[in-house]
This record gives sequence, structure tokens and C-alpha cells, in this order.
Amino acid sequence: MQLTGTPFFLLTVVLVPVSIAVALLLWGKVRGPQPVQVLSRVAMIVFCQITAVLMVFVMVNNANLIYGSWDDLLGTGDHVRAVPTVPKDEGPGAPAGGQGDAKPPAKVLQQFGGVGDPAVPGDVKKTELKGQVSGVDGEVLVWLPPQYDDPAFKDKKFPVVELMPGYPGSSSTWYGTLKVSEQLKPLMQQGKVAPFILVSPRTLLLGNHQDAGCTDIPGKVNADAWVTRDVPQMVLDNFRADPSPDRWAIAGYSAGAHCAAKLSLAHPNRYRAAISLSGYNDPAAEKDSLVGKDAKLRETNNPVNILKSAQQPPKVAMYISGKKGDGLEDAQALAAAAKAPTTVQIQETQGPHSTELWKGMVPGIFEWLTGIIPAQ
Repeated sequence: MQLTGTPFFLLTVVLVPVSIAVALLLWGKVRGPQPVQVLSRVAMIVFCQITAVLMVFVMVNNANLIYGSWDDLLGTGDHVRAVPTVPKDEGPGAPAGGQGDAKPPAKVLQQFGGVGDPAVPGDVKKTELKGQVSGVDGEVLVWLPPQYDDPAFKDKKFPVVELMPGYPGSSSTWYGTLKVSEQLKPLMQQGKVAPFILVSPRTLLLGNHQDAGCTDIPGKVNADAWVTRDVPQMVLDNFRADPSPDRWAIAGYSAGAHCAAKLSLAHPNRYRAAISLSGYNDPAAEKDSLVGKDAKLRETNNPVNILKSAQQPPKVAMYISGKKGDGLEDAQALAAAAKAPTTVQIQETQGPHSTELWKGMVPGIFEWLTGIIPAQ
């Protein structure tokens, strides 16, 4: 039985009254020495509390899609098949080996099916991708804009936005909790938002509750290459996606915001814009981050340091939100380090560090993004 969805939730709901009924039924029937009777009744109370806590946890998890599977919850999942040396990034359309005159690899055509989660709209499709460059295997969710199947757009290529969840977080969260496709579909139909293809890859790649931080960690995981190389190539191979970096963006919240800011600045040959909601610059801000525990990786994966060390300021437009003590100061540090053509727009927010806050921001941030990557 899967962690998310209705069946397991209903089971937890049923367990609460059942546990209480069992406790009431057996309370007066406990026999034996006094200590045994006390321990037995304490066990009944504890069991009732466990079922209640479990029900609440499942309710919260289903609402926020924090953990998408039992493996994610228990830390038993491992999506790293291999950790090959990642070749130099030559940009979209370049062969995997990184040689400009080499023959490009054969297209990897994927099979897509439903997500299988009632919280996620039925028009969101899922595929299981084996990363050729990264050695990472994982699901990728894709949503196509309403114009994609319109005969008037049959010769058009579409802009793309990669969506990064927080940590822990599921590839379903943007669709199921932030309602990104449901909110943007009418705006796209009205012409207020460009018809973006929305792509959300798995970012929980390691077991034992370790955060890869969207970083290539030698001998451990190629999380950067997974997001910036394998996933985009899959999109280009399977959909009418525009290969130009000027037509790609990356967005995230919390830990995903850190990924969006960092990856856009590190790969301006792949992304024109980034949206960072309540993020941070220092990888060590996430206690489970492997990057934050390595002094060199921590320094080189700080977006401020990426800006300061760039040979040329990257042509990236950034929209960064946060409140005092929760991303605002990090946004201001990035703005202070940015030089043209890098731009940083800051929005100060109020409210908790929550998906409810970011959900309400979805229409506005995509209208901003349409000003950077307009419809064609």
C-alpha cells in the first residue's frame, strides 16, 4: 500500500476508533500482577496515541506531499546507479561525451503514464528516467500547456521550467500542493502567462536521509548533472521543447530555491531565469546537506561565491523572495554581488515557511517569468 493517496489514509482513520474501542473493551479484563496490569494499560494508551499521531502525519503528508514513498520516509531509497565522471557541459544538444564534433547519442524515448496520486491532476504525466550522464535513476513528472496539442501550435516549440521541491520533498509537490498547473492553465489560456512545459524531477536521490543539494559529489552522486543534463535532454528528446537556454528557467522553494539559484548561476548556458522562494545561500543551512558538511563544496556551491568567481557575469534574471530571517538577507547578498547582465528582483514576504505561502505566489512569479521568457 503506497504512502500517499486515499487507501492508506482511510486505514489510519479507521485505526483510531478501533484502537480506542479495543482499549475500552480490554481495560477491565486485564489480569495478572499489578505491574503487569499497569504496563498493559499503558501499552493500550500508547497504541491509541500512535494511531492518532499516524493519522495526523498522513493527513499532513498527503496535503504537502513531503514524502512520496515509503522509501523516502524511511530513508531506504537509493536512486544512484553509478557515479561516472561528468563530461564538460557543452550546452543543450551537445553529445553526452562533451565533444563538439562527436556524433550525438541516440534519443532516449520515454514511456509516460499517470502519477497515481489523487492529489496530482490527471494531466500530469510521469516517466522513470535512467540518467545517461549522471548515473541517477528516478521519476520525472511533466505537464504540457493547453496550447501544446492545439493544431495552431503544431509547429511551435515551447519554453520549459524545471520545478525543484524542498527537502524533504516529492516530485509531485508543485502539482499536488502548490497547484501550479491548475493555477497556470487558465492564465496561459488568457495569454497572461507563456505556455511553459513544467517539469519536476526527483531530487531525493540518496538513502539515510541525506540531501545531495543538487550537487555533483565525487564518488557519491551526480545530482547536478541529473537536473541540468539528463532531465533537460529527456524533455528535448520527447517533447517539442525549445532547446535555446533563453527559453529555459528553473524554480524552487526552500531547499529547492537554493538549487534553482545555484544551478542557474552555475549553468547560464542552460537557464535564462531562476525563481527562488524562501531559499538560502549557504548549503549548511540544511542540516542533512552533504554539501554543507564539506568545506570546499560548501564554498563553491554558495550562489554568492558563484557570482563572485564567474569570469563573466551570467545572463540570468533572478526573482528571489523571503522574509527577515528566512531568505531575505540571502536575497540581498545575491543582489549586492550581481553585476549586469545578472539581475535580481527581491520580494519581501510575510508569513510562515510553508507551501501555503508559495502556492499563493505562483501566478505572480510566472507572470514575472513571462516578462523574461515571453510567449512566441
